[in-house]
Amino acid sequence: MAASMKALIAYDGSACADAALDDLKRAGLPGEAEALIVTVTELWLPPPSATFEPVLTAVTEPLTAPVEAARNLAIEASQRLQTIFPAWDVRAEALAGSPASAILNKADEWKPDLIVVGSHGRSALGRFFMGSVSQKVVTEAHCSVRVARGRRIDARAPARILLGFDSSLDARAAVRTIASRAWPEKSAIRVFAVLPQAISDSPLLPWTPEQIAQREASAREWMQKQVEAAAEELRSSGLAVTPVISMGDPKQLLLGEADGWGADCLFIGARGHNRLVRFMLGSVATAVAARAHCSVEVVRTKKSV
Repeated sequence: MAASMKALIAYDGSACADAALDDLKRAGLPGEAEALIVTVTELWLPPPSATFEPVLTAVTEPLTAPVEAARNLAIEASQRLQTIFPAWDVRAEALAGSPASAILNKADEWKPDLIVVGSHGRSALGRFFMGSVSQKVVTEAHCSVRVARGRRIDARAPARILLGFDSSLDARAAVRTIASRAWPEKSAIRVFAVLPQAISDSPLLPWTPEQIAQREASAREWMQKQVEAAAEELRSSGLAVTPVISMGDPKQLLLGEADGWGADCLFIGARGHNRLVRFMLGSVATAVAARAHCSVEVVRTKKSV
């Protein structure tokens, strides 16, 4: 990833948000980058009329007590992040409004390459923040989103990276993202492609067993070529790569592989397709982000906006 990377980090003061900061040590991020930490104090507003559109901006003086507390949390988090990445340009900002909307609006304004959110948490400000918020951000953001789940692992230990791959634009963008980052020595990645069994189960397709077998073989052959091309690009970055092609439900298989292998992070494209089968990888991205026990990075290309 380029040194000019911009990361917007949502922080609510919870243990989960602290773990998300620690998780960045093992995300392969560059030594130099620009980061903006935002903490949102939630405002209760009357239901909007048909013509009312709320505008959420950074809060300026005079500050109310909740906003002051939010700003202090953001400053504390920025100081912590600065110790993790001394060369980063880190700023802190307090926002007011609906947390997910405030984060998304700020992202549209600031245009980060990556949004970082915790998977869940209870805000030190006293209101539930992460969880449903992270899911809304994953679904509606116009850039990549990392749902971070920190683990007590030495930041210098080899990373285990799982990539859900279907050769779509966003899946290929995930390959480039992973390849461009600086991973610890001996880090490994599994390029995991899933062919759904629906191609042989559909009652609307009256194929013979021979036709079904030929179609499955053709799909596997095509996917094998795509996976090998992705693996070659990842090997050039020094990662130990294992291609895997499986058949079944992508949500269950990706989550099972991540748990069984002990993945540190699962990368997946925000939107996906497979030209031979009806598998839409993007439809599983939010489910995987919500249920995985490791961090999940949902990657978007600019064309996905």
